[in-house]
Amino acid sequence: MTMTIIYLVPRLSKRIPAALIGIVVVSAAVILGGLDTPTVGDLASISGGLPEFSVPDVPWNLETVKIVLPFAFILAGIGLIESLLTLSLIDGITETRGQKNRECMSQGLANVVTGFFGGMGGCAMIGQSMINIKSGARMRLSGILAALFLLLFILFASSLIEQIPIAALVGVMFVVVVGTFSWSSLRIIRKVPLSDAVVMVIVSAVTVATDLAIAVVVGVIVSALVFAWKTARHIYVDAGVGSTLHHKVYNLHGQLCFASVSTFQDLFDPADDPAEVVINFANSRVWDHSGMEAIVDLAQRYDRAGTRLHLLKLSDSCEDMLYKANVIATRDDTSEDSSYRVTVSDLGDTD
Repeated sequence: MTMTIIYLVPRLSKRIPAALIGIVVVSAAVILGGLDTPTVGDLASISGGLPEFSVPDVPWNLETVKIVLPFAFILAGIGLIESLLTLSLIDGITETRGQKNRECMSQGLANVVTGFFGGMGGCAMIGQSMINIKSGARMRLSGILAALFLLLFILFASSLIEQIPIAALVGVMFVVVVGTFSWSSLRIIRKVPLSDAVVMVIVSAVTVATDLAIAVVVGVIVSALVFAWKTARHIYVDAGVGSTLHHKVYNLHGQLCFASVSTFQDLFDPADDPAEVVINFANSRVWDHSGMEAIVDLAQRYDRAGTRLHLLKLSDSCEDMLYKANVIATRDDTSEDSSYRVTVSDLGDTD
């Protein structure tokens, strides 16, 4: 009944939030009809008073910090993830751009303060935010009023709130779930790359089985693995301008990192190359230690074959990183297209 009311009311009028009408009508039907159904009061009492300031009665020592710190990091991570996801979702619906840094700093400060009044840590939540947005809220005033009304309910109207049937609240949340889920993803799941479809299915399943924060972490890890696999497949070389009988230039395309090291090594054949080999990095970047080590290993292979390896057109960041790691020596000349000679020393002796 609640879901039906929420679905039909906006077709008649949007002046009053449909969720509020659904809760009131269903609560009235249960109370006046004498129906035996679980209510909020059957779960717990929500009555209370104003909080009092107090400092947690715990030993102020390093041992306490060691106990609290892991849980603090976990809760902070969950709060940040869900708050940022909620803000992104709301921005998409309202076509606005929220200030993520200000939101996170404000909530963090509020959580620190509320701890001294016996309160629990909190964050922006998708369910409640969606109810607020679907009810027509667009300004900061809506959040302030929500907090004030919640305070009034706890102080003065707890007896009325406790009579609300659980079924009415479940109906509201079902509507929120239906409205939050991206149903368009089901239509396009066959059109997107298989890897993206797998990530979508995994994240959805983990969200249902555990919670949103864990699902986000799992999704990021799976996406990172997929990206690494794709990166490893998209690195190749072609013959560059200036190749001669005693001098060969390779144009490297793609990203050189831990995922593409194996493919990078297979692109070159020191036994058949001339005495001077140049790798042009104009269309490539070196990203990590594995990439640097792969260059040194390749230089050592060329050195054993009697060939000197040079790197051409390194970006400024790659140049600095490789120079600090002692992977490259000084420039071989001062022209615009001057190259760097690769050292054959072990990376274990680098800075």
